[in-house]
Amino acid sequence: MKKSAVILGIIVLLLLNTTSFACTNFLISKGASTDGSTIITYAADAHVLYGELYYTPAANHLPNAMLDIYEWDTGKYLGQIKQVAHTYSVVGNINEHQVAIGETTWGGRKELKDSLAILDYGSLMYITLQRAKTAREAIKIMGNLVEEYGYCSSGESFSISDKNEVWIMEMISKGPGKKGAVWVARKVPDGYICGHANQARIRQFPLKDKKNCLYEKDVINLAREKGYFDGKDEDFSFADAYAPLDFGALRFCEARVYAMFNRAAPSLNLSMDYVKGKTPDKPLPLWIKPDKKLSVHDVMELMRDHFEGTDFDMTKDIGAGPYELPYRWRPLTWEVDGVKYCNERATSTQQTGFSFVTQSRDWMPDPIGGIIWFGVDDTYSTVYVPMYCGINDVPKSYAVGTADFYHFNWESAFWVFNFVSNYAYLRYSEMIVDIQKVQRELEGQFFANQKEIENAAMELYNQSPRLASDYLTNYSCDLGNSTVKRWKKLGEFLLYKYLDGNTKDELGNVKHPGYPKSWYKKISNETGDHFKVIPLEKK
Repeated sequence: MKKSAVILGIIVLLLLNTTSFACTNFLISKGASTDGSTIITYAADAHVLYGELYYTPAANHLPNAMLDIYEWDTGKYLGQIKQVAHTYSVVGNINEHQVAIGETTWGGRKELKDSLAILDYGSLMYITLQRAKTAREAIKIMGNLVEEYGYCSSGESFSISDKNEVWIMEMISKGPGKKGAVWVARKVPDGYICGHANQARIRQFPLKDKKNCLYEKDVINLAREKGYFDGKDEDFSFADAYAPLDFGALRFCEARVYAMFNRAAPSLNLSMDYVKGKTPDKPLPLWIKPDKKLSVHDVMELMRDHFEGTDFDMTKDIGAGPYELPYRWRPLTWEVDGVKYCNERATSTQQTGFSFVTQSRDWMPDPIGGIIWFGVDDTYSTVYVPMYCGINDVPKSYAVGTADFYHFNWESAFWVFNFVSNYAYLRYSEMIVDIQKVQRELEGQFFANQKEIENAAMELYNQSPRLASDYLTNYSCDLGNSTVKRWKKLGEFLLYKYLDGNTKDELGNVKHPGYPKSWYKKISNETGDHFKVIPLEKK
């Protein structure tokens, strides 16, 4: 990802002062989905990330060709690796074979970071998507790449899916002077769901079950060498060795996994004591069986979570203001009179650059079976638009090069969605009702039309795969661009309806609703008689 020197310098400075540990992934196995799809999600959250939909066409390469590697977070040039003879097309984070990859960063042992290695986590994902036909092959490719070229990022969890399997893989560098990385990958059992959110989650793992568990040969030996572990091999815990828990790992990270598990399987009555830091020795399970099978839409809704209905509900404390805003501006921690406090970190957050829900299906040809439901900005107020993995172009409004993080542009999906959400933050509990009405209309229509669109694509595919690809490209691009236009209209409507703290009804009549009664009560309790209207004494 090349950038001008000026922009690169700005980004590097910002990243040095901004935590990048801010993503969420959910993993849904075939047996846990309503239609037999495998599903993974990814919210790419960073305060300096411009949300856009990447597209890389398939290509053939000359013998001995080399590939330049640029760090995904910063654009910094890292070096070169050998190119392969043929690379697959990739739309966002899903390739033409329905393989999808997401990630979350957890950092881990700082002394293991190898800043001189060539491959970072972002490059590793997108290079692997260009080379892998299955999730298992992706794991092998990732392991081989870091073994040959080293791994310069900190600890990372990856979600890797194909049309049959879903895997969680966790990796950290071996440290300066030791090329490569240690890693473990486990297949999510059929019928189960998993999640990770910036904290390593694989603990003990089967050492002799290659069908369901793969790992790097030095993963236990390195931990012994570094003094992270001294027990029996079968007792080794990857997460405990390479990512020891602290308060932030529980409250800001594992809490998001808890929220997803709690909503998907309320029958389990999972305790919040672990994520509150009260029982750190009783971790959440790596995966659970949901109370009911989940549809793609169900999974989208899991990505739209502010801890509602839990002790961490972000709409209930005074920080939510009069309009129950479920967001808190950074930093995550703050001090008053020498005492340290924290804000909650929910799945749905204001700093999301882009997010997605992938759908991979083994009963359809790959170009039709794979979809990345893609959205930009805050997951709660975004619209997930279907982009088929066989398309040969992406909507201009979402495409790389349409705009950037530093220049507002009405043609950019990222900026239009941010225009709406940031205005809504002013009177959230009221405006979100109008936003979700349009959101549900659009997504509902996408789902309602899905079968018809795919039947038409199948007919064309039977004539020529290229015809199906062109048809789905036109469909996905039209949907993306029309969604952005509709969202701009929504923003204009919100400005009209809520101008100057007033509201307008359907007939255009202006009303003065004021603040909610609960907020007036808080003000009177806080200020006593300061604002009290006192009758004047008559002389």
